[in-house]
Amino acid sequence: MKLYSTNNKDLRVSFKEAVFNSMPQDKGLYMPVEIPALDSDFIENIEKYSLPEIAYQVAATLLKDEIPVEDLKAIIEDAINFEAPAVKLDDHTFVLELFHGPSLAFKDFGARFMSRVMAYFLKDGEQLLDVLVATSGDTGGAVALGFLGVPNTRVTILYPEGKVSPIQELQLTTNGANIRAVEVKGTFDDCQALVKQAFADDELNTKFRLTSANSINISRLIPQTFYYFNTYAQLKKQGFKDVIFSVPSGNFGNIGAGLLAYKLGLPVKQFIAATNVNDTVPRFLQSGIYETKPSTQTYSNAMDVGAPSNWVRIMDLFSGNVDELKKVVTSYRFDDEETLNGIKAIDSKFDYVACPHTAIAYLAIEKFRNENPDDQSAAVFLSTAHACKFPDIFPTNIADKIEIPVQLKALESKAKHADQLSVDFESFKIYLLNG
Repeated sequence: MKLYSTNNKDLRVSFKEAVFNSMPQDKGLYMPVEIPALDSDFIENIEKYSLPEIAYQVAATLLKDEIPVEDLKAIIEDAINFEAPAVKLDDHTFVLELFHGPSLAFKDFGARFMSRVMAYFLKDGEQLLDVLVATSGDTGGAVALGFLGVPNTRVTILYPEGKVSPIQELQLTTNGANIRAVEVKGTFDDCQALVKQAFADDELNTKFRLTSANSINISRLIPQTFYYFNTYAQLKKQGFKDVIFSVPSGNFGNIGAGLLAYKLGLPVKQFIAATNVNDTVPRFLQSGIYETKPSTQTYSNAMDVGAPSNWVRIMDLFSGNVDELKKVVTSYRFDDEETLNGIKAIDSKFDYVACPHTAIAYLAIEKFRNENPDDQSAAVFLSTAHACKFPDIFPTNIADKIEIPVQLKALESKAKHADQLSVDFESFKIYLLNG
């Protein structure tokens, strides 16, 4: 597998190099030189395969000979050892539960696969691998658990002060060992900018072996394609062939993975990018003008991104052709009041408790259906995190229905430890240099 930079189509690097370097020095993002189509027989018979078997077929098609067959199978079986059920709510509506991994968020797919790939490539005696990650909520917890105890690695997680839920903060700040948390007096975009500046800094790159665990790392994106194929397999068993995915979108890695799956041959009728008031992409698709803005804090905090990094990848998948992109991708935005109404509507209609991100994806499905009343596709909205992570969002009658998983109860007795920093890059650089 060879990859290029979105800023330099002539660049060629191996998968291993892209995994460890995360981002090219030209500040682009790595993309596969070739996106091969999956075997048509595999797609036609996909309902016969398990999630790990589907994951292996997809990964092997993309990675080719980067990792030997048996080693790749072992990585997948270890990393993807939980389910992602498409739960039927009515005849044409399904919620894809992506929160059954250890951190209770969809980020477990990417973080666990990436950590195991990095551990596989790391050799004894090599320089310590410094993993930098910015999080708006769930990425940090998934990365922390994915890398906790992985030899020869150190993880630094940056998160915005006061803008993650209390449970998310516990997941970031109570690990110890090779995981350290940094509370930044700013927004997620500020955290993300600090990480990107670190990768572009010559002195830091000379002293440290830096890589990213954010979705800018291609090894985070690849495993997120697995659950799109697996969902299609589940729906195909029930007689569906036309599928619409509604994806809660912040940094646009999740829907980017879905579109990569589409390019690999997954037959998807429509993708809906559902955002909160951080609506850079919906505005772009409506006006044709791509204009980022400072992020705004909302109930759906993991989507509070004003400058989504992965949008450049999505545009690259469509060779910059916005008209072609718009044939496949629709986007809607919803504010906090609408989000709360969505939570209540899902509870009332289906007796199902959805986190705020999931509620936004549901609202987007409903809006799409209102605009396309004759569409009879299976509509799948992605549930990206367990509702227990957002206890303060729900009305009491809904909050009382939420069961707290055992692993979260154990966190409450642990002490929080986080270093505090401003959004100034020099302060972050000094922090890293002082180790």
